[in-house]
Amino acid sequence: MSWEVVIGLETHAQLTTATKIFSGASTAFGAPPNTQASAVDLALPGTLPVLNKGAVERAIRFGLAVGGRIAPRSVFARKNYFYPDLPKGYQISQYELPVISGGTVSFVVDGTEKSVRLTRAHLEEDAGKSLHEDFQGMTGIDLNRAGTPLLEIVSEPEMRSAAEAVAYARALHALVRWIGICDGNMQEGSFRCDANVSVRRPGEPLGTRCEIKNLNSFRFLEHAIRYEVRRQVELLEDGGKVVQETRLYDPDRDETRPMRSKEDAQDYRYFPDPDLLPLEIAPAWIEEVKRAMPALPAEMRETYEREGLAPATASLLTESREKALYFDEVRRVAGNASLAANWVSGAVAALLNDRGVDFSRPPVPAASVGALLRRIEDGTISGKAAKDVLQAMAEGEGDADAIIEKRGLRQISDTGALEAAIAAVLAANAKQVEDYRAGKEKAFNSLVGQVMKATQGKANPAQVGELLRKRLAAQ
Repeated sequence: MSWEVVIGLETHAQLTTATKIFSGASTAFGAPPNTQASAVDLALPGTLPVLNKGAVERAIRFGLAVGGRIAPRSVFARKNYFYPDLPKGYQISQYELPVISGGTVSFVVDGTEKSVRLTRAHLEEDAGKSLHEDFQGMTGIDLNRAGTPLLEIVSEPEMRSAAEAVAYARALHALVRWIGICDGNMQEGSFRCDANVSVRRPGEPLGTRCEIKNLNSFRFLEHAIRYEVRRQVELLEDGGKVVQETRLYDPDRDETRPMRSKEDAQDYRYFPDPDLLPLEIAPAWIEEVKRAMPALPAEMRETYEREGLAPATASLLTESREKALYFDEVRRVAGNASLAANWVSGAVAALLNDRGVDFSRPPVPAASVGALLRRIEDGTISGKAAKDVLQAMAEGEGDADAIIEKRGLRQISDTGALEAAIAAVLAANAKQVEDYRAGKEKAFNSLVGQVMKATQGKANPAQVGELLRKRLAAQ
């Protein structure tokens, strides 16, 4: 009998505020250790936390984006545990009354669209960081991250494979970047996932879960889940039992290993934080945030599909807001959505990849690409030549028209010139003409190639094909 995998993700998205959630200390990355930990972050006697309005605004944005319920009243609680990088001995979080409840995240996996429900999303502060390198066997503590604002996004356990979990995480990552609440920098810890993994026989109750902490890349997330599933299945099939625990993923050995026994909610002794009033969000504030929201990926995908683009292409173009906006401008200038989609997803994406940049820093402006595509549309240049022009534009050689003239790339569309070239090719390739008449289509393609060679690639290929067939039929 087969095993069914059950996965739920808890994702910590660092919010894009300039200061921490309860203090005015900076959230900038890369500062020297312990230079951005204020007295409030450390809960020194006499200090009181003050909630960052910007963090709440970003939580509202997320709630609107996923269709969740934005609580008119939510409460901050103290989550009590003891760890070296938790300076207060507790973390300010939300428990019984989170700011966001419900909502869904949709994504495509293996060509099929799937939606995963969200349990909640709540505001909380981050802890510090334990440093184990270069301390001669000791551990250092950097409290710069302490108090950094996080939105913890908890999914229902509705994913059934590592591939689904990665697709969900990618979609969530794209969404929080799209609406501007998180920069999504996984290397800096701005977006990290905890995976709750269990296995069961189909139809049976949920199995015992293990939580894999702090997965900060999609590749690590996939590998960690695959390993953990194999471990649990092998353990159960050998007659053992899965122990509820928190585990870490070791990418060097590609395995998970125990970190500590898994706590339940009662172990944290949650209670409302006496220093913070309940958070109240008025309907007028929600409406204000809603008016400032950008069009969401799903809306833009629907628009593109109405214009005739395939669902897979529409999904590709909405991988990031920067990419979608770039495509919109190319499409506007070019006047051809299908051609613009092919180029943005193909040649332009390849150019960015070669240069190690993304659509937020394109080497060629979208309007310039659109102008280049107009020259393909009007027959000025071929698609092949246009790729050379794109590279030249990226090198700073000027706009499309200037490069076309400078390099002599304008297509030959003059019928008389093309017919003369065709006549010369037919006269010099009697064997291929004979093969074509015998029904060998490859011979025709060879003749087209000969004409293109004779014109140094400047002939309009479609026009060459049309004229060549007419000439052969007339002979």
